Amino acid sequence: MSEPRWLSSGEHEAWLALLSTMTLLPGALDGPLQQEAELSLFDYNVLAMLSEAKDGTLPMSELAARTSASLSRLSHVVKKLEGRRYVTRCPHTLDARVTTATITVPGMEMIAGLAPGHVDNVRSLVFDQLDDDDAADLARIGRKLVRGLDPQHWILRKPSP
Repeated sequence: MSEPRWLSSGEHEAWLALLSTMTLLPGALDGPLQQEAELSLFDYNVLAMLSEAKDGTLPMSELAARTSASLSRLSHVVKKLEGRRYVTRCPHTLDARVTTATITVPGMEMIAGLAPGHVDNVRSLVFDQLDDDDAADLARIGRKLVRGLDPQHWILRKPSP
């Protein structure tokens, strides 16, 4: 049995900072959305990804990829959002085996109303703590980490700004 590859002190410090961020940030972003609209951060992300899609529609598999979710979890959330009339699901026009999700007018109104406050919260919690070089480093490092976790992840296919 080989000796474990222990983290160096610098790696340990970086790991604890990343772990703390991964633990604290979702709750800090989720809370205001829950309070204002009874939506979770994941619900918001589903609506946001649909709002950014051409015609507000994506195949469920692509929506799952863009939200880093399993189809099972996504289906459960989309069903909930359908019940609130924010999303509709239907068979794809070209392939009935594919189900698509489409954001509705009330869904677009909801995301448009929430987006300014959410972006302000993201800016306050994340980007106000960073300079432009830090933000570029965060994007570069994030893409490397995502590549190691999922080399086919949609964010890696998306052109960098």
